[in-house]
Amino acid sequence: MFPYQSTYSVGINPQSVAVVDVNSDNKPDIIVANLGSNTVSVLLNAGNGTFLSQSTYTVGNIPQSVAVVDVNSDNKPDIIVANAGTNNVGVLLNTGTGTFLTQTTYLVGNQPVSVTVSDVNNDNKPDIIVANFLPSTVSVLLNAGTGTFLTQTTYTVGLNPWSVTVSDINNDNKPDIIVANGGPNTVGVLLNTGSGTFLGQVTYATGTLPKSVAIADVNNDTKPDIIVSNFAANTVSVLLNRGNGTFLAQTAYSVSVNPQSVAVVDVNNDHYPDITVANSPSNTVGVLLNTGNGTFLSQTVYSVGLLSYSVAVMDVNNDNKTDIIVTNAGSNSVSVLSHC
Repeated sequence: MFPYQSTYSVGINPQSVAVVDVNSDNKPDIIVANLGSNTVSVLLNAGNGTFLSQSTYTVGNIPQSVAVVDVNSDNKPDIIVANAGTNNVGVLLNTGTGTFLTQTTYLVGNQPVSVTVSDVNNDNKPDIIVANFLPSTVSVLLNAGTGTFLTQTTYTVGLNPWSVTVSDINNDNKPDIIVANGGPNTVGVLLNTGSGTFLGQVTYATGTLPKSVAIADVNNDTKPDIIVSNFAANTVSVLLNRGNGTFLAQTAYSVSVNPQSVAVVDVNNDHYPDITVANSPSNTVGVLLNTGNGTFLSQTVYSVGLLSYSVAVMDVNNDNKTDIIVTNAGSNSVSVLSHC
């Protein structure tokens, strides 16, 4: 149960949220991409799961997605943001105190809407992977070694990719790309050849307009599974891994209208990952508890701010219970729902 909620002001039309300790005080902080104000917000954790007022940093036009990872090997997490209106990704290096330098930008495809960061070529340097909505591609920008990045390599995926993530799905110790293709209602899997290049996608059917994709082992077989929110179908899909990096047909679970974002984390301390989903028009987040074998109970819903958009799950108050953090695009805020 999540009976306690606090809200914090951020920029205009907040979209993506990440929760990472950016000032090395062992307390996770909140980072938000604000689409309407062309900024990212950083809200430092005050130490008891409450947060200080935002500090803002100017980025490109229409920042749609944010990730927070140490890209220059200084043990300080940096901000990476997909700027959909300027067709680039911005990298804001951490000064070491949870403040950030002005962004350095790198060209990607048209309208980048989702960004993730992972070492895809096994050189111990995290690389940038971006889903480009209009050209229907994924860009891979390899890390040059100092937190700067090489020119993109692009891979064709399905029409209108909305979300991208990276995980080793076939147990070969090479991170693969998984992308939600909104147009053809599929998820695409691009296997890593071993050098940070990728094979053509293999696709699997989802519900209508898959909007967000996450990877987690939901049935405790040590094989990562795919979980997708289907915006127009009002469902989340679970695609179980066969064990060789291919996937079974989806099992769909009803949620509220227009689910935007999905996170898969154990929220009730039973060691089974649960599904948390942001349901936009209903101004709620839904929690679907895992029964223990990769099937899920009906959602329990919690009211949040207007137009809940992006969700993350993290223990922010150091009580060993996971909390839910959600951006509210219609009320220019983030909500923090604390566990009882």
